[in-house]
Amino acid sequence: MILKSNGEYVATHVEFACSTFKQALGLMFRKDIPENYALVFVMKKCRKVSLHMLFVNYPIDAIFLDEQKRVIQTSSLQAWIGICSCKEKVKYIIETSHGKSDKIGITAGDKIYFENRCH
Repeated sequence: MILKSNGEYVATHVEFACSTFKQALGLMFRKDIPENYALVFVMKKCRKVSLHMLFVNYPIDAIFLDEQKRVIQTSSLQAWIGICSCKEKVKYIIETSHGKSDKIGITAGDKIYFENRCH
């Protein structure tokens, strides 16, 4: 489960991409994802990252977090052609359903809560 600091749900069904392979695969080749789903990328150390939407058939939102799980940036990515980079180093990336960031009002500086399952 992923929550905002006010207790609002970001996602109730959460997967973790801990390995380099799972992170490279991301959401590619899936037909779609449910509204309450999130894929959390956990970097081994903070670093600058880029995302692409090659082989992703639907738009998504990406939420970039620092080590304290504070939102650095959010991005909406278009199916197949979306590309984005985060301007700062990140520890976590949450990929979730398109429009989720706007729908629940996620903005830079917000604190996000979840248990890191990549230990």
